[in-house]
Amino acid sequence: MKIIDIADKMKELKLYRFIDQARGVGMSMSNNIAESTGTNQVGEQRQLLRYARRECFEAVNILIILQLSKIITEEELDLLKAKIETSSQKINNYSNSLK
Repeated sequence: MKIIDIADKMKELKLYRFIDQARGVGMSMSNNIAESTGTNQVGEQRQLLRYARRECFEAVNILIILQLSKIITEEELDLLKAKIETSSQKINNYSNSLK
């Protein structure tokens, strides 16, 4: 299950504020990574990757709220947190590799 799938589930429950936040964090994370590849300025690339990494933490917070609200299960939360943690580490490693 991905964040976008969860947003679709929330649409059925008419939780529109959560939908906007979940979709926004997913889009922002990938958009910042994509945007970082479009510049030759290492400082700018790293800044955009920092933004993407911060979106990872925001996504986890949203997921915790959703789990506490019984919208997703604890198992779904754990699986998604692990995937987000891996993504965050990859973003960090990529940023550190820039010269």
